[in-house]
Amino acid sequence: MTDGLDSGGATTARVRPGERADLPQLRRVQAATLAEPAPDLLRAAAADGPPALFVAEDPVPVGYAILVAGETAYLPELAVAPARQGEGVGTALLGALVRAVDEREGSPDRLRVTARAGDDRAKRFYQSRGFAVTERLPDFFESAAGVVMVREL
Repeated sequence: MTDGLDSGGATTARVRPGERADLPQLRRVQAATLAEPAPDLLRAAAADGPPALFVAEDPVPVGYAILVAGETAYLPELAVAPARQGEGVGTALLGALVRAVDEREGSPDRLRVTARAGDDRAKRFYQSRGFAVTERLPDFFESAAGVVMVREL
């Protein structure tokens, strides 16, 4: 898998499949980044089966993305260490995830993500990468509404 580039600058992070050994560092990224982290989801993704885990490292993990494949592919979490945001790490992770979906036999034609309705930075990130808001979910998160965003693949 390869590096990515976004309007914030180039990243030197390499994207690769995740593994159990990444969990301690990824838990730190998750806790520092997400308002409502799901440690069980991260643990399941690192356990060698669906969902799939992608890790950006430079040289230690600085971000991750989780893919749940189905009729519509779902991205339940994408997190980048706060100090590395805006460097293209998230774009590299999203690119690796999209390539993985494209390589699957009978691959889904859409990728879906749910963002916090009030998280304008996350919404701008996904919108600038081809996602569109399709639905508002008033009680999706414990403490906030969510918006479903979809990208055609």
